[in-house]
Amino acid sequence: MPSIMGGKTKMLSCRKLFSAAALIMSLLFVLSAGSPHAGESHNTGNNPPSVEDQDFQDWLEALRREAREQGISEATLDASLVGISPVMRVIELDRSQPEFTQTFWDYLNRRVTETRVRRGRELLDAHRELLNGIYNQYGVPPRYIIAFWGLETNYGGYMGGFQAIDALATLAYNPRRAAFFRSELLDALRIVDQGHIAPDQMKGSWAGAMGHMQFMPSTFRRHAVDYTGDGRKDIWNSLPDAFASGAGFLSDIGWRKGERWGREVVLPDDFDLGLAGMHTKKTVTAWAALGVRQANGAILPDAEMAGSVILPQGREGPAFLVYDNFRVIMGWNRSINYAITVGHLADRIIGMPGIVYGHDAAHTPLSREEIKKIQARVNRLGFDASPADGLAGPRTNTAIRSFQAAQGLPPDGYASPGLLERLQKAAKD
Repeated sequence: MPSIMGGKTKMLSCRKLFSAAALIMSLLFVLSAGSPHAGESHNTGNNPPSVEDQDFQDWLEALRREAREQGISEATLDASLVGISPVMRVIELDRSQPEFTQTFWDYLNRRVTETRVRRGRELLDAHRELLNGIYNQYGVPPRYIIAFWGLETNYGGYMGGFQAIDALATLAYNPRRAAFFRSELLDALRIVDQGHIAPDQMKGSWAGAMGHMQFMPSTFRRHAVDYTGDGRKDIWNSLPDAFASGAGFLSDIGWRKGERWGREVVLPDDFDLGLAGMHTKKTVTAWAALGVRQANGAILPDAEMAGSVILPQGREGPAFLVYDNFRVIMGWNRSINYAITVGHLADRIIGMPGIVYGHDAAHTPLSREEIKKIQARVNRLGFDASPADGLAGPRTNTAIRSFQAAQGLPPDGYASPGLLERLQKAAKD
């Protein structure tokens, strides 16, 4: 889903619902009452509300006052908020973290399958006229819209089974990320108030991402498009609106018409791995002068377009030269693996070859705890990877690269089981 942050919240001191015991007690209570909301419930008046349920209702009333002050109608607030209660499954999904991270190959191979490529080609042909019209307006080639659609919802096959407002209210009430989700909830209410969708039809993921392209409400409000001209921006039921909204979003955040996302490349044996990473940009011509070649061995074109060399599976895996549109894709989702996967799926859909090199690279996944150990150890050795959160982002990669260089190792910045062993040994020396 597109990544958009922001918002503010009023924190309440009485949120005991989100302690494990209180959460279970509250939800056992509300589940017994019955509700018109799928997977949720509300107090019917047959029993007095529990303390936790009353806390939520007090919070909800404060939210209603804020929404009312921002111009959202009473009719919308009644239609959207009356009878809702926190959703236990949403909290479970928000709190759950996979034990192991996915390596690049795991991530890509699960998403770019022959079935998905074949289906993407069929849908590209089926919607070519529509997508060409959108391309002419926004400059985003059809294959990319199909690729985003395929990755976000499996071409509309699964857009989420949660009532978006109920899920967002649950997450906004939870103190963990209350500010962000309160802002998203208010945006969702505005979408209803503007007549784009009825609240009971506003379906999405457990985190509130909605429609064919899985827009968060704030993304919808900034970038959704009424391509059909019927007065509604319907990303749930109208493919023209959904496709144009995706293209409009990419265009708004800087898509460059006529440029590709990137390409697989081959690095020379003496390539300076310190140059690998999103932090270094050089022209295609400059990379060619350093010995970087296309995957088929051909010389890179003489071009002033700037790009970065990235190694998502470390030095033993494949190498890619990625351009400004790759950075735009990361504006949709801040994952390098996601951005490569979108670009590669888009290429495969139009018949370009698969990735050639690096399939034999070791890619045993690390657990989040193991990544935390790597971060903590490089921190103690004076290389700043903080915080030790189990997520190997750019800061962690830079710290690993610095450690590797200090140890005389190839500085690819890749968090691997071998690196953890080396760090454990360094801590003992």
